[in-house]
Amino acid sequence: MVGDITAVVQALVKNIDGVVRGKHHEIRMAVSCLLTEGHLLLDDVPGTGKTSLAKAVAGSIAGTWKRVQFTPDLLPSDITGVMVYDQSNGSFNFREGPVFANVLIGDEINRGSPKTQSALLEVMEERQVTTDGTSRLVPRPFFVVATQNPKDFQGTFPLPDVQLDRFTMRISLGYTDHNTEVRVLEDYNRHRRDQPIEAVTDAEQLERIIEAVDRIDVATGVHDYIVRIAAATREHPDLRLGISTRGTIALLRASRAWAATAEREFVTPDDVQDVAAAVCSHRVALTPEAELRGADTNSIMATLLDEVPVPRSREG
Repeated sequence: MVGDITAVVQALVKNIDGVVRGKHHEIRMAVSCLLTEGHLLLDDVPGTGKTSLAKAVAGSIAGTWKRVQFTPDLLPSDITGVMVYDQSNGSFNFREGPVFANVLIGDEINRGSPKTQSALLEVMEERQVTTDGTSRLVPRPFFVVATQNPKDFQGTFPLPDVQLDRFTMRISLGYTDHNTEVRVLEDYNRHRRDQPIEAVTDAEQLERIIEAVDRIDVATGVHDYIVRIAAATREHPDLRLGISTRGTIALLRASRAWAATAEREFVTPDDVQDVAAAVCSHRVALTPEAELRGADTNSIMATLLDEVPVPRSREG
């Protein structure tokens, strides 16, 4: 089981590494998110490779993928689809929107209005779209890989807490180091930039890998550890919103995927700690007083991970 997962993970990471340079850890994190059939939010300043990473992830899978550029005038039906009148038979037919794909890239998602953002709430959680009273399933596996600019940029609408909670992970790429950026400039070629990315797996194989990841062994002590972390966020005085049950499930699945990328058949507390910031920091929200003091959710999560007792054995 782990051997199959390892082969796919290595192929995906190598393929994406060839597009996004110097971000091996972040790429492995993104691949781990895929192994949970979760959704990934790339949050960073413009020009750091967010869209390149999203396209590399989508292109590495031999399935269907669509891209939507979010703008303030984008409508919900532009994403989910719309009923169209067919004059030839006098009936209305449903025209599928870009959400009917294995991978949906939502570029600059926080430039869309709250009404348009809400069009993704159902499909991100239930893998279906309901229009005109009819529910339609989207292909499986189904991933949303979204990018967003910092909230203080012009023309952005903050993602509501309920939407953030549907993203399994939120990661930032940051600027590349000096040597990597020099190599990027040396290798730059506009013709090579436009070449399609070669797929290294397909939707059917990825579905089997996701099912295998769900069978990674997790000891009772690790389950208890995850719940204790969540409880600590719910009781923290600087947080008005703690980690929900959806969040604890996401942390469990991400820990399994991270363990699988490390070629292990069981989850350790270290796996939980490694993915906790990416899974949890966007799910908690500061109180107004903490915001005025300049508190940071990443720092609070790091402090909580230091304070919550760690199980000392696999058995807990």
